[in-house]
Amino acid sequence: MSSMEEREIELLIGPQHPASGHMRLVAKVDGDVVVELRPNIGYVHRSVEKLAEVKKYLQIIPLVERPSLADTTANNLAYVMAVEKLLGIDPPERAKYLRTLLAEINRIHSHLYGLGIHGVMIGSSTAYMWCFGDREPFLELAQELTGARLTYSYIIPGGVRRDLPAGFGERAERVLRYMENRMKDYFDLYFNNPVVRARLEGVGVLSRDDAIRLGVTGPNLRASGVAYDVRRAEPYAAYPELEFDVVTEQAGDSFARVMVRVREIVESMRIIRQVLRKIPEGPILHENYEKLIPPKLREEMKRRGMVKFPSVFANLRVPAGEAISRVEGGRGEVVFHIVSDGKLSPYRMRMVTPSFRNVILFEHLTRGVRVADIPAIYGSLDYFPPEADR
Repeated sequence: MSSMEEREIELLIGPQHPASGHMRLVAKVDGDVVVELRPNIGYVHRSVEKLAEVKKYLQIIPLVERPSLADTTANNLAYVMAVEKLLGIDPPERAKYLRTLLAEINRIHSHLYGLGIHGVMIGSSTAYMWCFGDREPFLELAQELTGARLTYSYIIPGGVRRDLPAGFGERAERVLRYMENRMKDYFDLYFNNPVVRARLEGVGVLSRDDAIRLGVTGPNLRASGVAYDVRRAEPYAAYPELEFDVVTEQAGDSFARVMVRVREIVESMRIIRQVLRKIPEGPILHENYEKLIPPKLREEMKRRGMVKFPSVFANLRVPAGEAISRVEGGRGEVVFHIVSDGKLSPYRMRMVTPSFRNVILFEHLTRGVRVADIPAIYGSLDYFPPEADR
């Protein structure tokens, strides 16, 4: 055994460690310097793609939401968009705006969740409690719109399940004003705190070239100066009608990744205001499916603004073919690939989640850093183990 090998020891972190989530990190360290760190994923594998092969198309909606509890709308939307491509339908304009509204509320919730977890990883219980407390008003808005707190199953083939509740715009504006005022507190106490800056600036630097080469997506990519956002690159829902900036930072370090998510919260609030101002009148379900609803139920649906499915909808049969869809989720690009043989269930379904694509960063960013930097880097990636394991 060489003298170098004698100096190195193996350090196991997780899968129950508070800084790892449901993932084991196998680190090789020399003193407190990380020589190598290998992520070992799979502890919450849910077999979503295989289960989808025996579920009907409508039953798959809550299934694909499960792996991404802080960002369920992205998976819901991407899956339904792929189904709609196979069906050859386009949802009504009002439904597109409602989808965008929920997606942006969910993005804020997801970013606050990630920032809170990151805060507690580097020892700031205040950041954790503030972020988790401040996401509550957004969860309540989503619940008011969809009727559910986390897994909304709000977006369905051809539209959405519910219309905008009366007075929603005023309540949403109060929440947005609260969050805007709250931002100053975050910077005063947390983001501009010298200890926080020392823990994050210059730590876990991902260069622009490496970010592209490794296939990184989402805020982690944009923090390295790459202005790639699916909402701009391949617009969907109501995004082509809305103004927003693709947020980028240039440093590529842990602090830059945090700042991208903070600035994206501001952009999401900007989008929500535009949606509430511009949302057109009209149906929330495609006419092909609305006419399947018995007249009495259809009248009740329009009066209450809630879709009650006809029984034939549960046995939705999708034409044979293949479709791919992609959306910009809170943690990055979400991709669905569905192969249909014309039966009640997909022949094959493939989902690619941003956390899985970002797993490769653990090994790349932690080589040569101090052991104490592992949670600082981990949290800045906004990694969500169930989403990677799917």
